[in-house]
Amino acid sequence: MAARQIAPSMARGLAMRKLQSLAPVQTIRPRSFRAVTCQAQQQEDVLLRSLSDLGEVAVLVLQGTHLVQEAMDRHKTAPTATAALGRTLLGAALLGAYRKEEEQIQIQFKGDGPLGSILAVADTKGQVKGRVGNPAADPPLRPDGKLNVGAAVGQGQLCVTRTHPGQPRPYTGIVNIVSGEVAEDLATYLAESEQTNSALALGVCIGRDLRVKSAGGYLVQVLPFCSDETLDQLEQNLTGMPSMTQLLNQGLSPQEITDKILAGLGSGGSSGDTIIPRYGPCEAEALKGRMLRAVASLGAAEVKSILEEQGQVEVTCELCNEQFQFSEAEVMQYV
Repeated sequence: MAARQIAPSMARGLAMRKLQSLAPVQTIRPRSFRAVTCQAQQQEDVLLRSLSDLGEVAVLVLQGTHLVQEAMDRHKTAPTATAALGRTLLGAALLGAYRKEEEQIQIQFKGDGPLGSILAVADTKGQVKGRVGNPAADPPLRPDGKLNVGAAVGQGQLCVTRTHPGQPRPYTGIVNIVSGEVAEDLATYLAESEQTNSALALGVCIGRDLRVKSAGGYLVQVLPFCSDETLDQLEQNLTGMPSMTQLLNQGLSPQEITDKILAGLGSGGSSGDTIIPRYGPCEAEALKGRMLRAVASLGAAEVKSILEEQGQVEVTCELCNEQFQFSEAEVMQYV
């Protein structure tokens, strides 16, 4: 007899409960002081992939504080925009890390809130980058004093696209935005579009200095033929878990968080497969070919006009928020 599954409502509820940003910004600084900096967190970013002892449950835990801080620095995002973009980047990194080699995942929120759209792109190696339509979006706090990511995102659609060199065409799944809180929406996508039995938690905590204090998440996937006893223990563990940012703020490592998730199921007490997540790729050499092809698509006449006026072609990567200059010799090779 097939093992029962975590109900989609259970997975979505777990995600929703765990992903509130813990940022009491309403009482600490007026909005005009949002550029204050602080010392960077010492704990390094890491993504840990583990299996329970019997191979029934896969767990991915991501510490991504530096990753989200770099996104904030690159795009100059307000606190609420930082939380929304950060959660999406973390979710993309987690979903991307549990796929085939060379696969790429793109997550796009198309909401009607003041934030506009959110886009994140990740690969299986832990590289992820993204952007928001309106980096300054920062609606009033919720009644409980937390950042109102749901209001910033609004209602609309969530589109997830997976591409792989070995597949003839990309796979795209589309679901309605449930809450705009990101994690609950991604959990809905996994349940409805990929029929994946999973629980997802994401969190971004903004500190009193208006920098990213902690950011991370975890993805728990129930594998085929998981026993009812294992599923019962897993649901008990997840229901009693503090939020992801609380765990990180307590100083817990990804391994220690994994041990909590798999309590009673056995995580071996030793590290699994690790990936070092990073924002990118944003290096000129990594982007050069794609950017030059984009320039060439303007047509020879338009490219020559730009070169005559400026002497070079300047291109801005909207995901890295960096400008790159290409000489006439470089550009004309592609035209």
